[in-house]
Amino acid sequence: MADKEKKKKESIFDLSKYIDKMIRVKFQGGREASGVLKGFDPLLNLVLDGTIEYMRDPDDQLKLTEDTRQLGLVVCRGTSVVLICPQDGMEAIPNPFIQQQDG
Repeated sequence: MADKEKKKKESIFDLSKYIDKMIRVKFQGGREASGVLKGFDPLLNLVLDGTIEYMRDPDDQLKLTEDTRQLGLVVCRGTSVVLICPQDGMEAIPNPFIQQQDG
């Protein structure tokens, strides 16, 4: 009987160390948000509290502006999550794949 028991699938990601910490999430389509991680499941559905969405430039959808929108408590569907990173310790770096032009 023990052989027939199904083993619970383990998630590749161990997000438990980020519970009650600020994280930043990028979604398919370019949206970005940050908030305090309150819960998650193996499908990467996330529950964020105190969520802030970073608004995009209406002229260039790939650029973020300084504008933000308060969303509060949010459930993020795991299939749309592209990237999860801790908010502290995150810094923007220049793209190393873009050829630098000498002027």
